[in-house]
Amino acid sequence: MNIYFCGSIRGGRSDQQLYLRIVRELQRYGSVLTEHVGSAELSDTGEEGPAGADKAIHDRDLEWLQQADVVVAEVTQPSLGVGYELGRAVDMKKKMLCLFRPSSGRTLSAMIRGAADGERFLVRDYCEDELESLLEEFFSSLK
Repeated sequence: MNIYFCGSIRGGRSDQQLYLRIVRELQRYGSVLTEHVGSAELSDTGEEGPAGADKAIHDRDLEWLQQADVVVAEVTQPSLGVGYELGRAVDMKKKMLCLFRPSSGRTLSAMIRGAADGERFLVRDYCEDELESLLEEFFSSLK
């Protein structure tokens, strides 16, 4: 199974350690196409590259999104890129799980929470100690 993981990069890297934990957990269920999102070497300036790198990143990530069977997103840290990816995934009719930590003190965007339909687009509030069981429940429901 190909899994596309979304997490904030240029929107802020304060959750990087959690992203790494999520990536490692997701690898139990399949190939994580975007495992770099969990990398400690990736800063909030994003991937480094020559002029035009943003276009190459966009095109590569959309190709990965098309290859993905499912999308898992950690949406606690607001990110324009993650929102864009989720919107594109909706258009591609991908099954999605969005994870949000209310303990952050943030309020999830209505455009994310309001998109939840209970079937293809799922939003789950969670605390970190529930991560493994939430992912197990999600991936078990796909079988």
